[in-house]
Amino acid sequence: MAKGKGRQKGRALDEAASGRLRIILGARPRRRDLLIEFLHLVQDAEGHLSAAMLKALAHEMRLSEAEVFEVASFYHHFDIVKEGETPPPALTIRVCDSVSCMIAGAEKLVAALARGAPPGQARVVRVPCVGRCEAAPVAVVGQNPVAHATPDKVYAAIAAGATAAPLPTALGLEDYIAGGGYEVLFSLIDGERSAESLIETLSAAGLRGLGGAGFPAGRKWSIVRAMAGEKLMTINADEGEPGTFKDRTLLEADPHRMLEGALIAAHVVGARRIFLYLRDEYAGLRALLAQELARLDLAGLMTIPIELRRGAGAYICGEESAMLESIEGKRGLPRHRPPFIAEKGLFGRPTLNHNVETLFWLREIIEKGPQWFAAQGVNGAKGLRSFSVSGRVKKPGVKIAPAGITLNQLVRDHCGGMAEGHVLVGYLPGGASGGMLPARLADLPLDFGSLDAHGCFVGSHAVVVFSASDDPRAIALNLMRFFAHESCGQCTPCRAGTEKLSQMMAAPDWDAQTMEDIAGVMRDASICGLGQAAPNPLQSYLRFFAPGARP
Repeated sequence: MAKGKGRQKGRALDEAASGRLRIILGARPRRRDLLIEFLHLVQDAEGHLSAAMLKALAHEMRLSEAEVFEVASFYHHFDIVKEGETPPPALTIRVCDSVSCMIAGAEKLVAALARGAPPGQARVVRVPCVGRCEAAPVAVVGQNPVAHATPDKVYAAIAAGATAAPLPTALGLEDYIAGGGYEVLFSLIDGERSAESLIETLSAAGLRGLGGAGFPAGRKWSIVRAMAGEKLMTINADEGEPGTFKDRTLLEADPHRMLEGALIAAHVVGARRIFLYLRDEYAGLRALLAQELARLDLAGLMTIPIELRRGAGAYICGEESAMLESIEGKRGLPRHRPPFIAEKGLFGRPTLNHNVETLFWLREIIEKGPQWFAAQGVNGAKGLRSFSVSGRVKKPGVKIAPAGITLNQLVRDHCGGMAEGHVLVGYLPGGASGGMLPARLADLPLDFGSLDAHGCFVGSHAVVVFSASDDPRAIALNLMRFFAHESCGQCTPCRAGTEKLSQMMAAPDWDAQTMEDIAGVMRDASICGLGQAAPNPLQSYLRFFAPGARP
């Protein structure tokens, strides 16, 4: 026999690992699109992803080891332990270092916890935004988020064994039905309302996509409804934008309002299945949604199947086509367009994609009428918005306020004013990517298109307020480092541009012209919105906050 003939290539299959894997996966179908779900199941069971288990998973799913590894290594939340390496400690303490938590003292918290972590028993890891900016600084002990974290609070949680995510207290199915829930859905199914009339209602109300892009919802429904063939629907609950936490807040309070909206939308466009993509940081919310989906199904109200999918810590998957790639079990790389996902989306089928908040408003708009919703806006805007407000205000949180409200009105009327001892210096109107504006522009309407002339936008309506106690230059650098960390690496302008700008912004002296040149290339040549919007905080700083700029 020739040398090597008949021998298995690569690492030998570990039969013990294969046995454990089959127990973990159970009777679940070994579908390719479930690869990320299976990676989660393995890590949940074993605490990490060993080389032996990755090999076993590849063998079980009839995939190459390289394909499994490239998917696992793309996502930040998978702990891959190569052969010969030491697995991580059983407990991980994650400390958010994004802008709201940075303002609230995350750096000191990280340093204190790193000094006090029990050697070999726990590790302290800096992580991007965990979607709890109203409670900054935040540490996550295992899966348990600790609000307004201090070392003592974190150590107390560890001592109490409080490492599991608590289940949110939400309006359950029975109470939702008692308040008229699912009546709009069945009025559509029973023919009392037509799909065409609902599309007209949304258009008249001025409802737009509230994940950031602001595309008119009624027009989106018309486009997908007109497509031939089997259609699908996706719900983007992967709000990874620093400063954004509205979807979590809405779902933790009233999940069925969004679920009914999703079922209404799916019936209108003719979608056969719905995929709900939820960010991995929301472990408690994931358990709540799984519970309520099971109850919905048991009650016979799940008129279209809804499948809950778990993200894995990749901000890029908030981009709709990258999210579709992730649902298909792949790396979350944005797709080139056209074709747009309404024509060729999930699994190649026409796909309707919506953000949580857009679906959340559907029932109320249909019940109260489009004129009611449209009339809620001010300064020429239509509707209501859920603003995620954090930073130097007395009462941070999700604020339901009129579209078009100004920052000054939002802080004064909904947040109790500025925090004690703080005077407004500037704010982020649309999270990490929406740019930075000075206090003198705090009377601009916060709505789609209203900030374009100043190089900013409202995006997902994530507002971070800062004062004279904060350094705008440090805030801009924090945001650029976030983009560098989260770039998927697919296109050179974004991959190299975010890294280069991070390095230049960390230097004492700035070459502003070179920075502007790099920013221009990123804006013009990046594949998706991450690279196109990443320069916004830098350019806002240069325009409004740098020495010599008009404050």
